[in-house]
Amino acid sequence: MENKKIENKQMKNRQTAHKIRSLSLRKLTYSALYLALAMVLPFLTGQIPNIGRMLSPLHIPALLCGFTVGWPWGLAVGFIAPLLRHLIFKMPPMPGALFMAFEMAVYGALSGLLYRLLPKKPWNIYVTLIVSMAAGRVAWGLARSAFALINRESIPFRLILDSTVLSGIPGIVLHIVLIPLLVLTAEKAGLMLNNKPNAK
Repeated sequence: MENKKIENKQMKNRQTAHKIRSLSLRKLTYSALYLALAMVLPFLTGQIPNIGRMLSPLHIPALLCGFTVGWPWGLAVGFIAPLLRHLIFKMPPMPGALFMAFEMAVYGALSGLLYRLLPKKPWNIYVTLIVSMAAGRVAWGLARSAFALINRESIPFRLILDSTVLSGIPGIVLHIVLIPLLVLTAEKAGLMLNNKPNAK
């Protein structure tokens, strides 16, 4: 009888370990796909900097990765994507790519964390998205200000405001319309990995 209990416990442990490995593999696969999407989406704007700043297509995969996979994966994809695109395509140019890395890391981390913590109501998707975008833009401003301070540059607050908010209003509107629809679609399709019991 005791041996039977031990065998059952070992079997449950093996099943749990298999589920964790399977979930981790799915998260890695999803994240790789989001990173690949981040490489190609900016081509929709012709890699023209002004249009890219307005529509911010590079932000979409980082936010979606946070929502669907979880905050550590969203943070990683968000930080890596602009730096990898710079290495491969020289866009976005430096030092802007570095500022974007911090901005998008915050997008991915906060969207994943807030989505997991807040009640699963449709309006909380909008709350999560708006808070994440606001915090990410603050992160961009802090990174830009730190760079200016290190290089002993004077940077007007108006320039930071224009770079983080005013020039990006079309992209903000696009994200508020598009991303909740994609998240709701993923929920209905059972593609969310950020609400699994051991999602991290």
